[in-house]
Amino acid sequence: MKYSRLIIFIVAILAAQSSFSQASLISSGPMPGYSGMKEVAIWLQTTKQARVFIRYHRQGTKDVHITNTLTTNKDDAFTAMFIADTLEPGNIYEYEVYVNGKKEEFGFETRFKTQKLWKWRSDAPDFSFLMGSGAYINETRYDRPGKPYGGDYKIYNAMAKSGADFMLWLGDNVYLREADWNSWTGIVHRYTQARQTPELRKFIASMHNYAILDDHDFGPNDSDRSFWNRNQTLKAFELFWANPSYGVGDIKGAITSFEYADCEFYLLDNRSYRNPNKRIEDNKTELGEDQLQWLFDNLSSTYAQFKFVVMGGQLLSTSREYESYSNHGFAGERQRIIDFIQQNNIKNVVFLTGDVHFSEVSVLKQEGKPTIWDITSSPLNSGANTHASSQKNELRIPGSVIMQRNYTEIKVVGDKEQRHLEINYFDVDGKKLYSIELKPEKYEKKK
Repeated sequence: MKYSRLIIFIVAILAAQSSFSQASLISSGPMPGYSGMKEVAIWLQTTKQARVFIRYHRQGTKDVHITNTLTTNKDDAFTAMFIADTLEPGNIYEYEVYVNGKKEEFGFETRFKTQKLWKWRSDAPDFSFLMGSGAYINETRYDRPGKPYGGDYKIYNAMAKSGADFMLWLGDNVYLREADWNSWTGIVHRYTQARQTPELRKFIASMHNYAILDDHDFGPNDSDRSFWNRNQTLKAFELFWANPSYGVGDIKGAITSFEYADCEFYLLDNRSYRNPNKRIEDNKTELGEDQLQWLFDNLSSTYAQFKFVVMGGQLLSTSREYESYSNHGFAGERQRIIDFIQQNNIKNVVFLTGDVHFSEVSVLKQEGKPTIWDITSSPLNSGANTHASSQKNELRIPGSVIMQRNYTEIKVVGDKEQRHLEINYFDVDGKKLYSIELKPEKYEKKK
């Protein structure tokens, strides 16, 4: 009898240890990445080498499918990106994560959705997305002394409750520190430390995620093409985000695009080809000629109702402070972009921008030319610029400046004739700060 109790006790201890060990194998994630009609990406990270696969089924059915089994490894920061490819458009799928043959348990729902097949069948479906930039997660031993630069992680709880279809990360999604950017070990540490934040981890699981990068993801503050370790920071960006691509054609970098309903999103890389700010030279570039021409080709050929151009810094602002396109000798390229849109009569181009640690809405309206918008959203939980209202931006919509931590929700709603954008800014608790409606300009029918 004593031996039986001893055996039961030992088995219980081993089971408890196994359960604890298993629970610790997921470092961060899972996170749904890009969403198509026939496939979806799901990302996660383990604490050490492990064999992982995902089981998924359409909500309300028992028709189970399984992804390929991947083995995470140290060289890739123990990250894995799975492709769920047995899907049908316009459905919600529930999924489970298996690590070393055992099902993981999470304190949140694990779901993803596929885009609807609507063309030639109905008006484009309504959808909404969130966006923001500047996600600084404190780590005292590596931070600058004094008041913590990051905070209010509760903003991610408010964002998770929004019911949006996806999140658009506008850069500075992590902040590489001095101890980080010169080594692969440091870069991986920074991404891993940020992703383990409970509020952030729960949020990225709640909807699909797309991302661009900016200077703090790329290297030191105000970093540019001269940064010696940019290959490793770009590799980390690729490993920790699940975008549709990392580069387009022969153009390398954190560049991609995707469709959502009747809209097109062009995600640009304003660091890999950027001239140094302090370099004195004519015809300076942020995007590089190849990427610029790729953008022009897409803007001139798309049939999308709204064309969203996503980049790390503001385009329209006329302010000559910080990293506005009007500053540091980049005004010529800024004007090239504006001229191209106007000369080609490309309507409903909306720039989605971050970086500047405050939010505002800018608009360029000129008689007989298409209107251009710039919706700036910053910061999420890094420090806020509390002097932004004094910066002279002649294209700013009065009353739109927000000088506190915030995020933006954009709703694309209405039938074909009434299609429009509802733009809402919220504080860290989900309280509305500012709203504006953007109605599209119509193309004139040729006689």
